Amino acid sequence: MPHKTIMAIAIASAACLGSAALAETDYPLTIENCGQSVTFEEAPQNAVALGQNSAEIMLMLGLEDRMAATAFWPNTVLPELAEANDEVELLTVEFPSLESVLAKQPDFVAAMLVTLMGPDSKVAKREDFERLGIPTYLSPSACSVTEVSTDIYGARSELWTMEQLYKEIEDLSRIFDVADRGEAVIAELKAREEALRGRFEDREDLSFLFWFSSPSPEDDAYLAGGNGPSTYIADLLGGTNAVKASSEWPTLGWEGIMATDPTVIVAAQVDRKRWSLDEAENKIAFLENDPIVSQMEAVQKGRIVVMPGAATNASIQTLYGAEQVAEQLEALDLSE
Repeated sequence: MPHKTIMAIAIASAACLGSAALAETDYPLTIENCGQSVTFEEAPQNAVALGQNSAEIMLMLGLEDRMAATAFWPNTVLPELAEANDEVELLTVEFPSLESVLAKQPDFVAAMLVTLMGPDSKVAKREDFERLGIPTYLSPSACSVTEVSTDIYGARSELWTMEQLYKEIEDLSRIFDVADRGEAVIAELKAREEALRGRFEDREDLSFLFWFSSPSPEDDAYLAGGNGPSTYIADLLGGTNAVKASSEWPTLGWEGIMATDPTVIVAAQVDRKRWSLDEAENKIAFLENDPIVSQMEAVQKGRIVVMPGAATNASIQTLYGAEQVAEQLEALDLSE
């Protein structure tokens, strides 16, 4: 749904229900977030979004005029948010420096990953901002990662679901005093999720392999596994994740990948341009031309689909990615 249409729904809903239904935020507002209490004296006016999902939620809520900057974008912004995103400064598509964030003089910083704002962050710890009196928010999806000792991307004890994303949208809409807009966004996404879940029957023999990227064909591939968003997509579409790893971001050599024997290979399109195999078309070329890997049944039968790499992160893009895979899935021959 276009960005302006979402806003129109929110405004129309408010007009129909009256001012009492707007659920205006009373400040000071205290939010419980990832085991911390964060207090906001007023709605932020100069926010920095660390991570594509944090930024896209703010843009969906129509907050571009209150965003100082964004950073860390695996993919380009959703098309319906492009015009609004053009109004916001981009620090970098990679990890920004703490100095570049503080130079924007933010009055609020939200992050989508612990690698962007966590104990071992490449950017900053939450305490770094708190010492400066800058309130922070970390995505509930990042908080549900339960193991970070041996793998910074960790693992989840339960399957990630959109409920964590809906919580994030609700929290941010309250923080910015736009609860009506948050309700409209959540309602629209829930309807799309429900429609997608009823589109496919569960099949025990349907498995997906999600290939995020690789430094080179000779290196182990970065896959999406565990109980993360990609496994949620597989479940939503009636199948399973071919990679049975506890880690959300396992690496595997091609011998091991071939052993998983997936029904469908999902080649992620990553727009950051760090490696050649970030590009989906280069992944597909390797799959189809490597003398050994090309013998995989999924490759032989043309069961390769493309999805934005951002969809493998817990984000709004996850649902968009699931919808794109669904469209391509219906065009494939999945018979034995």
